[in-house]
Amino acid sequence: MIIGLTGGIASGKSTIAKLLADRGALLVDADQVAREVVQPGEPALEAIASSFGQAILQEDGTLNRSALGAIVFHDKASLAKLESITHPAIRQRMQHRIHTYADENPNALVVADVPLLYETNQQALYEGIMVVYVPEAVQITRLMERNTMDEAEAKRRISLQMDIEEKRRRADWVVDNSRSLVETERQIDVFWKNQGLL
Repeated sequence: MIIGLTGGIASGKSTIAKLLADRGALLVDADQVAREVVQPGEPALEAIASSFGQAILQEDGTLNRSALGAIVFHDKASLAKLESITHPAIRQRMQHRIHTYADENPNALVVADVPLLYETNQQALYEGIMVVYVPEAVQITRLMERNTMDEAEAKRRISLQMDIEEKRRRADWVVDNSRSLVETERQIDVFWKNQGLL
């Protein structure tokens, strides 16, 4: 089975991905793939440099993330241009890896960890979607603590994603990660057992 894993920023998606992997799931992480497709020599990096200029490259030819971030995170048109380059490259590589895993391990659970799964309309690519849920107030608090930012900036970052309650409504499975780790693990165990994965 191939499922998508998503949630809101600071919802604890990485924790859930690890819990699933610990139980034997094969994980394909969109953030990791996103880093791969902008390595030197990759077509996506060349396209980014030609769109945004050589100033977004370090002296060694690697991507200068802070320079690129300064351009795109305060300009929606620039962000859309960046995403039009990176998203297809990420999606293509992820799908290749997912299906390679599934073909080589037909009885395994393959989990695609995709932060913006609904925002990029990828739900049809998976047999089901698991959403890691925490209420927005918890998201704000965790994001402020994790990234040492003020409340206004935390709210702004959260507002860039689909509302967490909407994601929860659309999910095939919801993991409420707002309580203890023990409670979160219990929910993962129930999911695992219900899918006949034990």
